[in-house]
Amino acid sequence: MNFLELFKKKSLIAAHRGASSVAPENTLLAMKKSVGHCDFIEIDVQLSSDGIAVIIHDETLQRTTNVEKLEAYKERFPYNICDFSVDELSRLDYGEGETLLTLKEALKFVKENSLYLNIEIKDVKEKFCDEKIVATVLDVIEELKVQNQVLISSFRAEYLRLVKKLYPDIPTAFLEDLSHKNNLIEYLKSLNVIAYHINKTLVDKDIIESLNAEGIFVGVYVVNDTKEQKELFDMGVSTVFTDLSAT
Repeated sequence: MNFLELFKKKSLIAAHRGASSVAPENTLLAMKKSVGHCDFIEIDVQLSSDGIAVIIHDETLQRTTNVEKLEAYKERFPYNICDFSVDELSRLDYGEGETLLTLKEALKFVKENSLYLNIEIKDVKEKFCDEKIVATVLDVIEELKVQNQVLISSFRAEYLRLVKKLYPDIPTAFLEDLSHKNNLIEYLKSLNVIAYHINKTLVDKDIIESLNAEGIFVGVYVVNDTKEQKELFDMGVSTVFTDLSAT
């Protein structure tokens, strides 16, 4: 089964950054704790200074690591991910003793456990060219032969266009946080995405019905209340992203 077949099921649960309510987000522990409690896992990827795909959400390290406590890094403010090598990132504590998770390690776990993974490519256009980050992510996917187990999403449309150009069979999803695009369906079709993932503040029943009629699956983030999740599923939403609390 691939993501397109997975999306044809109803009421999908996506573990937002893994089981992030009970484990440090975007870590291997968070992925492990989500197994058996979701339909797929969502993680965030960007690049280290030496071009390795690493699993971290923020542009900087303060919130999710102990970087500010390390004397060796005290002169490295504002602690941008892209200014640290993968070796330097590996020396940090990501919570509960968890170490850096690379995309390669995450995909190995997915492959070994027959899981599905939504890889969100963070918008790092100011630091790396589009071709660099997309090619890096696709190279790891190709190396591990997990094309049928991944979905690539991003707020940056250029990344999604490049993915479809370089690897047409990998499914993609466009992310939106602020407002729907004009001529939304035409825009999404121009990106050749199979899904549209939106902030829950953008939920609109008519838009969801229109997208469903065009074969575009709708995901909503972040929804932790089970009653709210059911209401969204009843409205036609395909997937809800949740800070999974299952253990």
